[in-house]
Amino acid sequence: MNAAAPATHAPVLHDRILILDFGSQVTQLIARRLRETGVYCEIWPFTVDMERIRAFQPKGIILSGGPASVTDEGSPRAPQGVFDMGLPIMGICYGQQTLATQQGGLVEGGHDREFGRAFIDVTGECAITKGVWAPGAREEVWMSHGDRITRLPEGFRVVASSPGAPFAIIANDEKHFYGTMFHPEVVHTPHGGALLKNFTHLVCGCTGDWTMGAFRQEEIARIRAKVGSGKVICGLSGGVDSSVAAVLIHEAIGDQLTCIYVDHGLMRAGESEQVVATFRDRFNIKLIHRDASELFMSQLKGVTDPEQKRKIIGRLFIEVFEEEQAKLGGADFLAQGTLYPDVIESVSATGGPSVTIKSHHNVGGLPAHMRMQLVEPLRELFKDEVRALGRELGIPEEIVGRHPFPGPGLAIRIPGDVTREKADLLRKVDSIYLEEIRKAGLYDKIWQAFAVLLPVRTVGVMGDGRTYDQACALRAVTSTDGMTADVYPFEMSFLSQVSNRIVNEVRGINRVTYDITSKPPGTIEWE
Repeated sequence: MNAAAPATHAPVLHDRILILDFGSQVTQLIARRLRETGVYCEIWPFTVDMERIRAFQPKGIILSGGPASVTDEGSPRAPQGVFDMGLPIMGICYGQQTLATQQGGLVEGGHDREFGRAFIDVTGECAITKGVWAPGAREEVWMSHGDRITRLPEGFRVVASSPGAPFAIIANDEKHFYGTMFHPEVVHTPHGGALLKNFTHLVCGCTGDWTMGAFRQEEIARIRAKVGSGKVICGLSGGVDSSVAAVLIHEAIGDQLTCIYVDHGLMRAGESEQVVATFRDRFNIKLIHRDASELFMSQLKGVTDPEQKRKIIGRLFIEVFEEEQAKLGGADFLAQGTLYPDVIESVSATGGPSVTIKSHHNVGGLPAHMRMQLVEPLRELFKDEVRALGRELGIPEEIVGRHPFPGPGLAIRIPGDVTREKADLLRKVDSIYLEEIRKAGLYDKIWQAFAVLLPVRTVGVMGDGRTYDQACALRAVTSTDGMTADVYPFEMSFLSQVSNRIVNEVRGINRVTYDITSKPPGTIEWE
């Protein structure tokens, strides 16, 4: 695989758009918006070579935003060859600026900056605004820039402007080059998705034929071709990703797949039983259930550092998994629930490893001693697409729609040392919290909700006696993209009901708090 770009194994069965990444925190949102309209796309670093770009056969190219300034010496540029392919190009924020610069325009710093909500005046019309914004309209957008274009390249014209961005939208109708100073991919630009759809469908001619039904059939064929008569093992966690991967692979190769579920004793209430019942009984998948909770608890005893907990749990998981694998006599392939964000994050905008890569996925390959090849059927999908595929495969909604749950489980929601008693206590609190959320019909409106056992004890009065017990915190957030999150605005009556139940039903808890922290762009896990 070329180190400068993630490899793709998808045959050219559908129209494709290539997104060149200049390092924006929201580049993934461009891909999500395109895929929502049935257009297949991939994100590659701007350093990718032209040979790979041509081999990908895109119908159009989008240049993303980024943190650099085009006025700085050595700042990122798009491969010059992309402008000579005769393809439509759309530049967003930094992408617009490098597009203008590389086409002979001028970008300067030192002007008024715009960060956050802004309004632009639409002064003309072009293909990407057709049917979305009419001349004379004043539209809300989301800006994030310090530099701006001060001289347009030859052949370009202004379509919209703002006080801080005189060239908020530019267009070269002959070449089908377009640029926006704002970010159409974020939800804060209300009609941004329609602008992107105009680019992909109207300008590039994409038909929007990429669906989960099509993906399912194509991926089954790819799995069969790759695996042949080989044996596959899958580390099943009970989460959405590994569950969907396992069912899809089983549909492709049947009993050539064996799943291994390592139970570390840190799952939520009833989840281990649900995993066994679903995969053994409903899907008839060969499943090994290894209860290793005593081993994990003994190794975690006295450990308080959260990263050390992660490393211990990760190491033990691999050791137990390999023990069970050896009992099977080995396998030819290891299945993983690697998702497209894992792949993107494994390669930074400069082509190097990203500091945000998820440690539980071997995106760059397996350790040599494992002597297996990887099967990663979800490698091209975002989380919401994985859920859609799971529903297509008939996986129960209680698994497909499950809130994200980190690999270390409850261990990182117990600050300080982890004991079985603390895990059992937190499990009860978490179970009541989620039960009340479901009863109120709120579960699917919340991206993630969970409880944390706080490392403090508080004095309280219950009945006629004093208590000196532990406190817990509850957290719930909403998200439309998995990149940013806001606190869920529970009614006070709901919080009162949950708190009363926890204090009354969970012996050892005498105080409940609610965390109202929101989340900036970054990884999707909340810990």
